[in-house]
Amino acid sequence: MKKHALPAPLVVVAVAVAVAATLPAGTAAASAHPGCGNHQALQGALDRLTGEHRLAGAVVEVVDPGCGTWAGASGVADVRTGRPASAGDRFRIGSVTKTFTATVVLQLAAEGRLSLDATVEDHLPGLVQGGGYDGRAITVRQLLQHTGGLPDHADALADADVDWLRHHRFTPRELVGAALRLPHPEPGWHYSTTNYVLAGLVVEHVTGRSVEDEVTRRIIDPLRLRDTYWPGAAEGIRGRHSHSYFTAERDGVPVRADGTRWNTSAGGAGGALISTPSDVNRFLAALLGGRLLPAEQLAEMRTTVPGDPERLGSEGRYGLGLITEPLSCGGIRTGHTGSTRAGHHTVTAMAPGGRQATIAINESPTTDAAADAVLAALDTALCPPRT
Repeated sequence: MKKHALPAPLVVVAVAVAVAATLPAGTAAASAHPGCGNHQALQGALDRLTGEHRLAGAVVEVVDPGCGTWAGASGVADVRTGRPASAGDRFRIGSVTKTFTATVVLQLAAEGRLSLDATVEDHLPGLVQGGGYDGRAITVRQLLQHTGGLPDHADALADADVDWLRHHRFTPRELVGAALRLPHPEPGWHYSTTNYVLAGLVVEHVTGRSVEDEVTRRIIDPLRLRDTYWPGAAEGIRGRHSHSYFTAERDGVPVRADGTRWNTSAGGAGGALISTPSDVNRFLAALLGGRLLPAEQLAEMRTTVPGDPERLGSEGRYGLGLITEPLSCGGIRTGHTGSTRAGHHTVTAMAPGGRQATIAINESPTTDAAADAVLAALDTALCPPRT
């Protein structure tokens, strides 16, 4: 990660957000019974993100089977107006979208409509050919696991003009074509959103409907994820939402830029969804609780391989749309992370006992220390001090 000084925040506000002010009606407040712990350490972790690391805003929703739900926030959702950050705001969840797409692919496998060991060529003949790439040698499982040897089209867009990038509407095939013009990555595990763009096209081939439609009818609607939707070509976010910020350079000086209006079609089936911490937690609970997949397919999803330490940490592993990593309190957390070029950044996970947390920040971390602090906050959320 490129390290340079962040601009001083235009506004810095730290607020502890009351549950009733941030969560949908009917959400339980956190229980005060012994063993639930307190949230001072977690609130402190959020405050360090917006204070020490100068990120605009940070929010969290924690769900514990025995203790209920708690939401917290620090900083602002909008640096211009100073509106406080809120866990009830919608935001772009980036690559957490991959877990939704992988779930639909595994549902289709459970229905016998596709095989994880079928090749990309079987479903998308001729699409992955040329430049030394061969769809006949890449399976659907490898797409979901990032082990098929494909580069990431995001690398081809890294130096693109920001104003062009935020307004351009990409097609999935355009993204695949951009990836295939890139050099081959090193052998082994290689994170690539292109894999999930292809997985989305496989879903379309099998069902005759877009991956967006399938995710909506199979996951979003049944789970009543009312704040989760695909934006399509829309550059804005519907309803109450957090602004997003990224660091741009002007005349060689890093400045905070507003990325709230952004066409996220470059993420596609691997990164375009909009949601809230509450909806993300509800989805992950349903998935890992066995409500969305039969036991066999959930076991496939949770079977992991070592990932790139630079990407997932020294002990990070990747399944079929799931990331696992050890917790400081013991056991393994399971979930995913998501970042967008526009600035929203998300981490979500469940601990072995069923405790969940989703953290969202609305400014891209540009230092290793800031990125590490986000993951440390997640660990604090899942490993609370006991009272």
